[in-house]
Amino acid sequence: MILYYQTHSPFARKALVFAHEAGIADRLEVIHQETSPTLRNDRVYAENPLGKVPVLLRSGRPPIFDSDVICAYLDTIHDGRKLIPEGGEARWQALTLQAAAQGLAEIGIALRWETVRRPEALRNEALRDGYADKIAATYDWLDAGQDFEAPLHVGHIALATALSWMAFRGLPSFRDRPKLTRWFDAFEERPSMRATPLSGETHD
Repeated sequence: MILYYQTHSPFARKALVFAHEAGIADRLEVIHQETSPTLRNDRVYAENPLGKVPVLLRSGRPPIFDSDVICAYLDTIHDGRKLIPEGGEARWQALTLQAAAQGLAEIGIALRWETVRRPEALRNEALRDGYADKIAATYDWLDAGQDFEAPLHVGHIALATALSWMAFRGLPSFRDRPKLTRWFDAFEERPSMRATPLSGETHD
């Protein structure tokens, strides 16, 4: 399998960390593909009409894209404990945490547009402040209500990669939330995270 990747994407990294945690990273050929909303990458567009990574290419089968879908697929092809719980409340809690983490990364990307990426004259202060409020509320929700002692699941992977990217991009910090910070610092020492460091800048 080939994974179209980006070394500074929280979503691509999530898929690769998942593969490491599932014990199947050695089955992937990882190829960096530079993309942004303003930079067309024809190789990526040929496999994903949204022009985004990650994309998983499989021999003789259609490509799979979106990190949630890729992780769900990868969870079907390994022999270990499933990282997406198959039923009950554990499943819904894992998927809800994944959704919160995905949303956090998406809002962080939007905040970057309103602070550093969009030409200054075109930036929207109300949007900027609204995005910052959503980030703060998400940090509070995570710190107050999450069971970080649950067995490792896809939500934890999505959250760790999102938080790491927020720090990498110098976005609003979560480090005044002690429970969240302790959990993240421990998770970042996992081999899966150490094997997939973030690097590079966005090219528009």
